Amino acid sequence: MRIAYICADAGIPVFGEKGCSIHVQEIIRCFIKKGAKISLFTPRLGGEIPQEFKDNIDIYLLPPIPKGELELREKKAISINHTLYQLLEQNHPFDLIYERYSLWSYQGIEYGYKHNIPTILEVNSPLIDEQEKHRGLFHKIEAENIAHKVFNLTNHIVAVSEEIKSYLKSYLANTEKIKVISNGVNPERFSDVSRNLKKDIFTIGFVGTLKPWHGLNILLDAFNNFYKKYPQGRLLIVGDGTQKEKLIQDISNKKLEAVVTLTGKVSPNKIPLLLSQMDVGVAPYPALKNFYFSPLKVYEYMAASLPVIASDIGQLKTIISHDKNGFLVPAGDINALIYYLEQLFNNPLLAQKMGQNGHSYVINNHTWIQVTDSILNLIK
Repeated sequence: MRIAYICADAGIPVFGEKGCSIHVQEIIRCFIKKGAKISLFTPRLGGEIPQEFKDNIDIYLLPPIPKGELELREKKAISINHTLYQLLEQNHPFDLIYERYSLWSYQGIEYGYKHNIPTILEVNSPLIDEQEKHRGLFHKIEAENIAHKVFNLTNHIVAVSEEIKSYLKSYLANTEKIKVISNGVNPERFSDVSRNLKKDIFTIGFVGTLKPWHGLNILLDAFNNFYKKYPQGRLLIVGDGTQKEKLIQDISNKKLEAVVTLTGKVSPNKIPLLLSQMDVGVAPYPALKNFYFSPLKVYEYMAASLPVIASDIGQLKTIISHDKNGFLVPAGDINALIYYLEQLFNNPLLAQKMGQNGHSYVINNHTWIQVTDSILNLIK
């Protein structure tokens, strides 16, 4: 099976270390395991190509997007469609065109439509809203037109959450083409993880990008109160991002430098080891109006047999079974977060049982190979 995998978003380094990069790599890896030959079309590799991919991927680089004025960057991104069309023409035939939706890319889906090739579009976020709010958007009408085109021309849409499905409905005449397939985990990455815990220390862990919507201020306030009561407490924050400097200042103001560790940017292959040093994994999202995420961190916490405390919003409500594989707390409720941290600290057997339940759940229901099985079933 020949699959054209298109990731035209210059913000995604395909072989980089972002969560979106891991997502792309895992989907490609599982396609290969299914016997597919991949033609990858991207403007940004973002790192060394892993050896396991080299024999199974043909790489076609799209023109890079230079830094500079927003209007010009967007025009350049739109112009890439011409190059993409030429590359698809030069390297056909394909049995499937699979594209990760990006703001300015339409030629892959249009090419599949015109040549009667099955197409699947993966949608991970409401990109137009997200871009306009956080990064700026000059050609909004053009972005809306492209969205209408690709959503309606593609044969199938994979939405990573029910909230994304709801968002897509406003664009589509035929909503039956939308299939919700949430994110997953690669169990092989965690097969050698063994708990490396110190009996006199209780480590609360967070993994993710340090951005405002991840609730790090909530986590730090909860930890500060927890630590005053339980000096055995430690906080391990794995990741980097725009909130790092503010977080460092808040830690200093609370005089927690000795008990809070910020790792900064970490290679994905080091994540399992860091998770093995935690007693609980936390996803303390605030009360977001539209929580559309399918959080990789929660699946990875579970794969590492960690009990999870997460906000009671969005997809998290379907992943976490309260009192079984973790605890759900009202979004932004610091006191509830402290309460359940205390429950796990004071009952190690409960924490162990929850971690085991979470591990079984995610391995049985949310592996990347199961994700790609569901994706490929769409075109059978």
